[in-house]
Amino acid sequence: MSINLPFLEIFEISHNSFESSVPVGICINSTRIRIIDFAVNYFFGRIPSGFGNCSSLEHVWLGKNLLAGDIQEDIFRLPRLNQLGLQDNQFSGELSSGIGNLSDLVHLDISFNSFSGPIPDVFHRFAKLQEFFAEYNNFSGQIPNSLANSRTITSLVLRNNFLNGVIELNCFEMTHLVLLSLTNNRFTGPVPDNLPLCPRLKIIALSGNNFTGQIPESFRNFQGLSWISLSNSTIFNLSAALDILQHCQNLTTLSITFSFHGEQLPSFPILGFKNLKVCFIANCRLTGVFPQWLSGLTNLWLLDLSWNRLDGTIPPWLGNFEFLFFIDLSNNFFTGEIPKNLTRLEHLISGDVLPEDPSLGFSFPSLGFSFPVSIQRITSVGRLPYNQIWRFPPTLDLGNNFLTGPIWPEFGNLKKLHYLDLKCNNLSRNIPEDLSGMTSIEIFDLSRNDLSGAIPLSLVNLSFLSKFNVAYNQLYGAIPTGGQFETFPNSSFEGNLGLCGSEHSSPCPISNQVPQVVSPSKSMWEEIIVKMSFGMGFGIGFGTTVAVMFLFVLNRLTFYKK
Repeated sequence: MSINLPFLEIFEISHNSFESSVPVGICINSTRIRIIDFAVNYFFGRIPSGFGNCSSLEHVWLGKNLLAGDIQEDIFRLPRLNQLGLQDNQFSGELSSGIGNLSDLVHLDISFNSFSGPIPDVFHRFAKLQEFFAEYNNFSGQIPNSLANSRTITSLVLRNNFLNGVIELNCFEMTHLVLLSLTNNRFTGPVPDNLPLCPRLKIIALSGNNFTGQIPESFRNFQGLSWISLSNSTIFNLSAALDILQHCQNLTTLSITFSFHGEQLPSFPILGFKNLKVCFIANCRLTGVFPQWLSGLTNLWLLDLSWNRLDGTIPPWLGNFEFLFFIDLSNNFFTGEIPKNLTRLEHLISGDVLPEDPSLGFSFPSLGFSFPVSIQRITSVGRLPYNQIWRFPPTLDLGNNFLTGPIWPEFGNLKKLHYLDLKCNNLSRNIPEDLSGMTSIEIFDLSRNDLSGAIPLSLVNLSFLSKFNVAYNQLYGAIPTGGQFETFPNSSFEGNLGLCGSEHSSPCPISNQVPQVVSPSKSMWEEIIVKMSFGMGFGIGFGTTVAVMFLFVLNRLTFYKK
């Protein structure tokens, strides 16, 4: 197909369902085209030759299609091209060094393809390149020297490849680098100690590599650092790491999940971290108690200490945090009652808008952070929908501990809570009717506790409830019907021998139904007293009459006997 639109400058057909090969000869008669945007369609096959004739092309967006093969060489002849997006396709083979001819490139995205081999060492030819995204490919070898010395790069994202060797970045040259994501490669050696010398570097994601040693002492002076992820690595000495990182005054996000295996969570009385908003220290098998130093982190939004071996009680001061809306303390050894103060978490009650923070605007996938297990259970986290902090569902997960006592009726005050997991504890008593106040709840799990009584009918009014589980408790009575309860499977109620009714169990026999208790009114009491008086009077009179008759008969029998 040839397009004969000689004055066409913008050719934008993205986000449709076009299913064909890319049209051949776009640039034969439309030489003035500046922008081609075919992204998010079903275009397949190779990129046809001929793009090199579009000498005015500035932007080419072909991302999120089914394109395959290599990149045609004539696309590397475009003198004005500054935006090239080929992400989310099926391109393969080595990336041609001819890409270095695109000297005006500012943005290059080839992520989520199958490019292999080394990254070509041509970045010294890019005079303006600011963003290079090559994540989720099969690149191997080391970071090319020209890229490690780039004076223009601001965002470098190479996560999920097979890059190896020691990370050597020249921070004296990389004066514009802001974001560095090298997660899930095969880098070895120590964590680079010169990173604080990169003057604008704020975001570092180095998870999933084979680093050795400790967090460098030089990080004490890393004043610009805002995000750091060193999850799933072999570094050690958590106590030293926290002591060093607390001096990073601008640090808002700390993720060290799956690291420091088997160490003890330090019990410092106080640490810095005054601006910390996200703290992920999960899946480390850490021992110890709930750390007192967390009480000073009053700006926290998200806290994940799950899948450790922490014991003792959960402190009540955790409920005093103004912005905290995500708490995962599951799969530990916590004991005692659930602190009632957790029902006073302000953001789970009112859900006011969180303060703006530009440092939290980056998406988690680009950085390669480890998602909390709670999020992974809810949905696939890939690139949607929980890819940014403010999209995380308000969560309270205390499951798989040894907590005792009641479920506080005041949990009903948490109108903004979406996810409440209290399963696999030793909680007892009834399920409070007031929990129907959790009007935003979507997932609610109370299974495998020692709860008794009936399932409150008021829970039928929870219109957003999609998953509900009270299995393996001591509940009895009729399972509520109506609302979302019509959608829950039998497994949500199994293991409660006293439950009956609805489609989830056998019908409730009359003998098993819980009798309805009615409180007598004043008029009812008056009627009861009158009836009792009448009954007592009748009983006394009748008894006297019987006694007199008995004595009379006895006297007559005695007379006849004589």
